[in-house]
Amino acid sequence: MRTIGTTVGEALISLLEAHGVDTVFGIPGVHTVELYRGLARSRIRHVTPRHEQGAGFMADGYARASGRPGVAFVITGPGLTNTITAMGQARADSVPMLVISGVNATPTLGKGLGHLHELPDQRGMMEKVALSSQRITEAGELPGALAQAFALFSSARPGPVHIEIPTDVMVKPADGIAAMLSNAAPPAPDDAAIASAAKLIAAARRPLILAGGGAKRAEAPLRRLAERLGAPVVQTANARGLLHAHPLCVPASPSLKAVRALMAQADLVIAAGTEFGPTDYDGYSDGGFVLPANLIRIDIGADQLARRPATVSIQADCAEALDALLLETGHVPASEGGPARAAAAREAAFAEISPTLQAQVRAVEVIRDALPGALIVGDSTQPIYAANLYYDHDRPGGWFNAATGFGALGYGPPAAIGAALAVPDAPVVCLTGDGGFQFTLPELGAALDARAPVIFVIWNNRGYREIETSMLDVGVEPVGVSPAPPDFCKLAEAYGLGAERLADIEALADALKRARATGLPRVIEITVD
Repeated sequence: MRTIGTTVGEALISLLEAHGVDTVFGIPGVHTVELYRGLARSRIRHVTPRHEQGAGFMADGYARASGRPGVAFVITGPGLTNTITAMGQARADSVPMLVISGVNATPTLGKGLGHLHELPDQRGMMEKVALSSQRITEAGELPGALAQAFALFSSARPGPVHIEIPTDVMVKPADGIAAMLSNAAPPAPDDAAIASAAKLIAAARRPLILAGGGAKRAEAPLRRLAERLGAPVVQTANARGLLHAHPLCVPASPSLKAVRALMAQADLVIAAGTEFGPTDYDGYSDGGFVLPANLIRIDIGADQLARRPATVSIQADCAEALDALLLETGHVPASEGGPARAAAAREAAFAEISPTLQAQVRAVEVIRDALPGALIVGDSTQPIYAANLYYDHDRPGGWFNAATGFGALGYGPPAAIGAALAVPDAPVVCLTGDGGFQFTLPELGAALDARAPVIFVIWNNRGYREIETSMLDVGVEPVGVSPAPPDFCKLAEAYGLGAERLADIEALADALKRARATGLPRVIEITVD
C-alpha cells in the first residue's frame, strides 16, 4: 500500500524537473515501480531501450549532443550491471551521466538472503566505476544527493554518478521536499598561472595548440587565440569539428608521425582539454609519443593536471582559460608560417595513412557533405578508425564514437538515438559495422518508439575485420572474427523501418538525403568487399 501524500519516488521526479531534466532512459521493473509513480504526469519524457546498456549509451549520446547530463533509470542487480559498460565509456570520455537505480530493502542489504536481484554490495561495486555512488536512506537526503551530482557535472571533470534508492525508502513520505539547485562553477583560472602562460606565449616563435574533447565547447576563444598566435590546432578524435576547414586546422591524430613531427618542431604547446591518453597519442602502441617539453596545460580537473605535469598548469574550464589568455596576450604578434605549417602537416598526415584508410575517410566525408551539420555517432568499425586518424568534421561536438578510450562495441546505435532526441533539428547518422551493430541491434525498436530519425549506416564487411587485421599483423591465424551477419534490411523492415542496401559508396549521398527526407529512422547497408 502506498503512503498518503508525496513519496520519495514522486519527489525524485519533481526534483529532476527542477534540475532541468527533460528526458530519462530506462526500463522499469518491480524494483523501480515507485520511481515511476510521478513520471506519467511530469514533463519528463521516458524512452524505453531494449537493454539497460542501451539506456546508458542513450544517456551518453544525449549528454554529448546537448551538453546536459543524460539520465538513466535502471533496476537493482542485473539492470545496473548491464549499465556498467556504458558508465565506463562515460567515465573515459568525461560525459555527464546520472544513473538512478533501485536496491533491495534496507534491512536485507549485505545479508546474502537470496532476494531477487541481490548483490553482495551494489554500491561498493558502483564506487569502482562511478565518480560517486550514494544511497538514499531518508527523504531529506534526496535533494542534497541530486544537488551534489549536478554540481559535479557543472564544476569539475564530469562522468557517471550513481544514486541508489532502496525499495522501502522509495515509498517513504516526502512532503515539502524542495530542490537544492546548485550554481557551482569550475574554478576561475589563476591570475598568476595566466600571467606565466602569457610570458611563454610571448616568447614563442612556433606555437602549437592541442585541442581535446574538453575544448569542444570553446570554439570561439580557441579560434581567436589560434589566429592571434598563428598556431596550428591539432585535434584529438573528441575535438573534431573545431575550426572546420580553417587554414590552422590539423584534424589528424597525434599518433601519426606527421603530427608528432609538427609537435616536435613547436617551441611551445598549449594543450586544452586533453588527457594525453594513449588511444589518441600512441594509437599504434609504438611508444613514440613524447610529452612536449615547453607545455601549457588547461584542464578542469586537478587530478588530470597532476598526472601529466606541465611547465604551466591552468585548472579551469577551457573557454574561460582561453578567454583569459586572449586578454593577457593582446600585444603578442602572430608567429609567421602557422598556416603553412598546418597545411604541410595535413598533407603529410593524410598521405601517411594507407589508400584503404583514405578511401574509408572519403566515405565519411560523403556523409558530412550530404548532410551538412550532421552529428555522426560512431561505433568501432573500419571507417570510424580511419576517420579518427584523419577527418575534418563540420560541427563542433558533432563527431563522437567509442573507438577511443574505453572502446565499448555496440555504443553507436543507442548513443545516436540519445543524440537525436537531444538535438531534434540536426541530422543524426550512426555509422556502425555489421559486427558492432549486432551488439545493440534491438535498439532499432527504441528508435521507432521514440520517433528518433537516426540514419543507421551499416558498414557490412561480414565480421570483425579490424580485429582480423590485427591478428594477421602479428602472425596469429584469425579465429572468431567472422560472425555471420543477418539480412539487416529485412530486420529493419521487421521493426517497421525503411531500409536499402548499397553496393558501393557512390550511391550513399543520395540514399542519405532520401533517408533524411522521411523524418524517420532508417537503415542503409553498405556491402564491403
